[in-house]
Amino acid sequence: MKYLGQTDYPNDQQPTGTGILLVNLGTPDAPTRKATHRYLKTFLSDPRVVEAPRLLWWFILRIAILSWRPASSAKLYAKIWTDQGSPLLIISQQQTEALQKAINQKLPQSKIPVVLGMRYGNPSIEAGIEALTKQNVREIIVLPLYPQYSGSTGGSTFDEVTRVLKRYRWVPSLNFIHGYHLSEPYLDAIADSIEQHIQQQTQQQGMPERILFSFHGTPEKQRDSGDPYHYNCLETTRLVQQKLVERNVLKEDQILTTFQSRVGRDPWLQPYTDKTLEKLASEGIKNVAVVCPGFSADCLETLEEIEILNREVFIAAGGEQYSYIPALNDSPEHIDALYNIVEPLINKAKIV
Repeated sequence: MKYLGQTDYPNDQQPTGTGILLVNLGTPDAPTRKATHRYLKTFLSDPRVVEAPRLLWWFILRIAILSWRPASSAKLYAKIWTDQGSPLLIISQQQTEALQKAINQKLPQSKIPVVLGMRYGNPSIEAGIEALTKQNVREIIVLPLYPQYSGSTGGSTFDEVTRVLKRYRWVPSLNFIHGYHLSEPYLDAIADSIEQHIQQQTQQQGMPERILFSFHGTPEKQRDSGDPYHYNCLETTRLVQQKLVERNVLKEDQILTTFQSRVGRDPWLQPYTDKTLEKLASEGIKNVAVVCPGFSADCLETLEEIEILNREVFIAAGGEQYSYIPALNDSPEHIDALYNIVEPLINKAKIV
């Protein structure tokens, strides 16, 4: 193996300081079958995402799933694609720029670069690490933008970071943030977004009778094998619920935790979001709102599945008013939360 490394270190550019690598899941490069095929092949080949015997899964993925799913997924991506491109990528770039600006303002002498890397797709984690090391960074804070840790998200990110660094002659120091669902600024930001939404929507649609905290689902067998994700999601709901009750915004029985985006025949974390919406409507609940605290940026799962598809599910079952509370995206409250997460880890001392 040929290892990567610098050979010239000018006196005024000795390796020094800290850099931040923000990581999100990723997105196809375009809403086309070809681009979606490439993205899904990489994503679904990750053993952290699909825990199945590798040889068996290789045949299932290539012979069955990749023969039909890219085309159907491309149609879904086309529904949310903008003139600027993928919403997830655009928002992630805005978050990167906003966090960089916050660091520059609050730590003006630090010169700490912030770069973006996607676990699947572009810009890659490899490109992000390369961009940091080219700026003489030798201590990297890795912040996966998944508040609730799961092996299929945070664990997979760590796998890819270490895989990339295996090729480096001088391996940088790492501070890996595996999750931040207990971060007070993050919890406050979620609570604030819900409160603001209720204040705005009540005038137009009335007070929501129920608010669903909808998290991305994972197979139950992952939870039963020791993955803490389910517990982390329930803790998020409990802690945000506590804040909203203390503020007299909502009552405890108005908040429910559900899980979305299930695939396949095996049971996933329950209760399911769509089935819960159907049940609520059948029980006479006419007005609901949905928030997705596990998504740091709006994407296919929020903009298409929650805002469009699940709205149709609720209305078809007899509901009347349905609203989606956007992800935190690049809101000032979210950027402040991210800054408070990385600030304690920023190493201002010169590395020699």
